[in-house]
Amino acid sequence: MSPDADLLPQAAAHARSLSARFYVDATMPALDRHAIFDHAWHLVAHACQLQNAGDHVVADLAGLPVIAVRGADGEGMPGEIRVMHNVCRHRAGPIAQCDGLGAKSLRCRYHGWTYALDGALKSAPEMQTAEDFHVEDIRLPQLRVRVWQGLVFASSHDDASDFDALVEGIDARLGTTRGLEHYGHHQRVGYDVACNWKVYVDNYLEGYHLPHVHPALNRMLDYRSYVTETHHWHSLQWSPLRTSDDGSSNTLYGDGDALYYWLWRNTMLNILPGRLQTNRIVPTDVGRCRVEFDFYYPMDDSGQARAKREADLQFSDEVQHEDLGICEDVQRGLASGSYEPGRLNPLRENAVHHFHELLRRAYRDAMAGAT
Repeated sequence: MSPDADLLPQAAAHARSLSARFYVDATMPALDRHAIFDHAWHLVAHACQLQNAGDHVVADLAGLPVIAVRGADGEGMPGEIRVMHNVCRHRAGPIAQCDGLGAKSLRCRYHGWTYALDGALKSAPEMQTAEDFHVEDIRLPQLRVRVWQGLVFASSHDDASDFDALVEGIDARLGTTRGLEHYGHHQRVGYDVACNWKVYVDNYLEGYHLPHVHPALNRMLDYRSYVTETHHWHSLQWSPLRTSDDGSSNTLYGDGDALYYWLWRNTMLNILPGRLQTNRIVPTDVGRCRVEFDFYYPMDDSGQARAKREADLQFSDEVQHEDLGICEDVQRGLASGSYEPGRLNPLRENAVHHFHELLRRAYRDAMAGAT
């Protein structure tokens, strides 16, 4: 079988974007699940949300519902963080439907099957007449877990890519003053967007649209100094924060750089002085995705800190609505039948090219495995 011409590698200086069919074809969700997400490392939570035994966070890993739980290490002391399938082994009911604190056990709301914090089934009501049914034989499947910079990642496959390679070099770039493990969780904000998940990632990966879509953000960042770096499994966009005309610091974030990390496949870390914002893109259909933001700040509840958090949330919401609008417009353009792959800007869209090359390779490998 000859390779799909759309999936052949492309040199950055001559690269074109992906064909529209990869964003609009009805078969893409199944291919993306198999080729892209099943073997991925997914961001689930921050360790600050799982401080005590029984604290738990629910998440959707591109179609796989999971629950991250802090276990009990004897005498009620906090123990291991586990990430398990949030799917009851009885008839697929949800073990938990929202985040929670201090649970003693995990109880499916469909028929009341109850699991220990380590995923072992503890009780199954009225199953006494079921022959050869043994509670001790049943437990929730567990995922591999890595906690890095305080962030909890999980993968459902043993052959997931090397996690250390995924984040290689980021620790050194953040240094000791911008480490993410000391932040506290403040708020989650979600947006349902009428675009394919790849449209949103494409948009995230370039600052080329800043002067045209984000007037306020463009005033905050120094577009002339905006740099995009690509690494093997992640990319970084960064820019100095602009000072005021009188040379004073940025009023919202102070001095420093804005760092925008994208981790293959659908995780973003938006790091500004005094703030971490994580961003997960969850595909829900070929033309729809959900964008989930979690906001983390230093543990400071002073009036000034609360005011800055509120201003940050409002500014982020303004920027996101600008992005969501243009992403939905792009999805309509891709679905129109008019679009043919356009040339990418080698200077401003090198991270888009990097993402597309990773996609092309994943699709080639998946299609080769199916033949």
